[in-house]
Amino acid sequence: MSGHSKWANIKRTKAKVDEKKGKIFSKMAREIIVAARQGGGNPEANFRLKTAILKAKEYNLPADNIARAIAKGTGEAGGADYEEIVYEGYGPGGVAVLLEIMTDNRNRTASEIRHIFSKNGGNLGETGCVSWMFSRKGLVTVDKEGSPSEEELMLTALEAGAGDLGDEGEVFEVTCPPESLEPVRDALEKAGAKIAGAEITMVPQNYVELRGDEAAKMLKLVDTLEDHDDVQKVHANFDIPDDEMARLEG
Repeated sequence: MSGHSKWANIKRTKAKVDEKKGKIFSKMAREIIVAARQGGGNPEANFRLKTAILKAKEYNLPADNIARAIAKGTGEAGGADYEEIVYEGYGPGGVAVLLEIMTDNRNRTASEIRHIFSKNGGNLGETGCVSWMFSRKGLVTVDKEGSPSEEELMLTALEAGAGDLGDEGEVFEVTCPPESLEPVRDALEKAGAKIAGAEITMVPQNYVELRGDEAAKMLKLVDTLEDHDDVQKVHANFDIPDDEMARLEG
């Protein structure tokens, strides 16, 4: 497994736990608010909003919450004015870390994120220090169980504009140009694929293998960043081998 996919699998499990705490609901609502503010409240005419709603529904965000978030974004209801920021930094072992932030207080968030990095063996860097190591791509995750064969999915995905399909254990991951995310997702769904998720993400160009203390510290850093209310997404180019991951989880 690639580091990206491994951490993605951890995050999917973690999101299910966060859902019980309401944290994931809050972050999804923020994404809907900002998407609606930027592109309007009609998901059929606003792909970012449509993607945000689909993701929210994956984790059972109530329809009323979705409607309220859209209303806040379009100005029909009051609410905080969130600013989108990208933070960049380094984790243990020189791992590149890219954060997507939504905040209503830039100074407070910067201070808190800097503290998290320094407390967990990393440091917050300057704009542009690691972003060049990542490529912006669409990512569709397909559950293997109940889906067509890998060959069928590959053919469908390529015809719809995908670039690659990877076997990541219990799921297939289909990557594509960001603009092809919607047609690729729709084509796979029509072909009978069980869609586990679809999003625009940042995929590392290469990975840093971690073991021992560095691996444990990196997982703690990313976990702490994920728990911060203003952090929407964490992207990092680390890879922890399966045997080391099993040891850490044990």
